[in-house]
Amino acid sequence: MLDHAGTPPSAVPEVLSLDVGDLRHALSAGWWDFLAHPQYGAFFALVYVAGGWLLTYAFTAQGQVWWTLPAAAGFPILAPFAACGLYEISRRREAGEPLEFNSILGVVFRQKDRQIPSMAAVIVVFFLFWNFLAHTIFALFLGKSTLTNISSSLGVFVTPEGLMMLAFGTAVGATFATVLYALTVVSLPMLLDDREVDFVTAMLTSIALVRENPVVMLGWGLFIAVVLFVGMLPGFLGLFIVLPVLGHATWHLYRRAVTWV
Repeated sequence: MLDHAGTPPSAVPEVLSLDVGDLRHALSAGWWDFLAHPQYGAFFALVYVAGGWLLTYAFTAQGQVWWTLPAAAGFPILAPFAACGLYEISRRREAGEPLEFNSILGVVFRQKDRQIPSMAAVIVVFFLFWNFLAHTIFALFLGKSTLTNISSSLGVFVTPEGLMMLAFGTAVGATFATVLYALTVVSLPMLLDDREVDFVTAMLTSIALVRENPVVMLGWGLFIAVVLFVGMLPGFLGLFIVLPVLGHATWHLYRRAVTWV
């Protein structure tokens, strides 16, 4: 793929109407992309799995609180670049181009000169603000339990205050997740495309797609959340399959959801 940094947009993105059949097609195409080259999928999924392990360690290890900030900031910075690797594989297979590991990594590396770093910054802001807000919610509802070790005293969560915190925190978290999903669901693959587009236009297009197809796209988001949750259960190992398939599928969904006029 050519480096198009600095070139003006060649077209205006326009969203299309989608149905469940489009989701099935994207998921099927993503599955076959993964089966064709599982080694690439496993390599890029490792970024997310390692991030999950690091965050788990950072938030639970005794006396290692200093790990929390670099783990929280570093993971969402690297994750979009790993996703670009999956999109590039699907793009090359779609275009009939050869798959060479060095060239794929080269494309991922060149994204630092395009719009992906700006999208990564948006994700970092969401990620860090949510961590701050989660601590604030905990303090508001369970401030009197600050001396309780919640990792060994889980009973605090079944108190009236604990249940209220879980309900309120879940609602706020779901709102944050929905907004971030709407901003990024097709904006990341759009920024990898041959057409140069700024990250604000990409995010606005992504939001327009969700607004145009609320039932289909929110259903797709719910499906992603459930599958990711299942993939995380066995020590994040299920993500070695789930993430590549979803990453490839996202590229194919973008291709069916956005046209250029």
